[in-house]
Amino acid sequence: EQYPVLLGISVVRNQEGRITHYIGIFSDITERKVAEQKIEFLAHHDSLTGLPNRTLLQECFAKALIAASSCHTLVALLFLDLDRFKHINDSLGHDMGDLLLQGIAERLSNCVREADTICRYGGDEFIIILTNLPDAVIAERGAEKIIAQLHQPFAINSHQLTTSFSIGISVYPNDGSTLDDLLKKADIAMYQAKKAGRN
Repeated sequence: EQYPVLLGISVVRNQEGRITHYIGIFSDITERKVAEQKIEFLAHHDSLTGLPNRTLLQECFAKALIAASSCHTLVALLFLDLDRFKHINDSLGHDMGDLLLQGIAERLSNCVREADTICRYGGDEFIIILTNLPDAVIAERGAEKIIAQLHQPFAINSHQLTTSFSIGISVYPNDGSTLDDLLKKADIAMYQAKKAGRN
């Protein structure tokens, strides 16, 4: 099988200074490469859910904008906030909360296309970038699908947990041209959703 090696080559010369041999020393550096990959992954992903973090979110958004500009399509940013997550942590403990967040990350992955990006933005907040949309209505339908999927109970240990999300949506280029602009608008929309009754 193939494996990564570090190869050092030394020259052996005779008394006249002519090269007579080469000595190659191979070192298996598989463990080092695995460690480097793990560090690289952790630098761009959330350690709890494995989803992209804020750093990778910026890179994915930049790529989505390039694609949207060339194809004349829209990019939607969905700002998701789990309703009453503090109550779950306070009543059942942070371990249960962590398991719930992992379950949510898995379900969210089933709600979007491969080209879209899901990011754990922090705590119980998630950001989803929907790319190459012909119109903004598709983002709304995507949010409705997410709410329906996440409202189904989560079976965690001996508990059945029912959750809900409040979601705010902003769309490029209608609501802004930068990630910060779209995040602010989506955040405001999400809080309006919470005030309107959550979920």
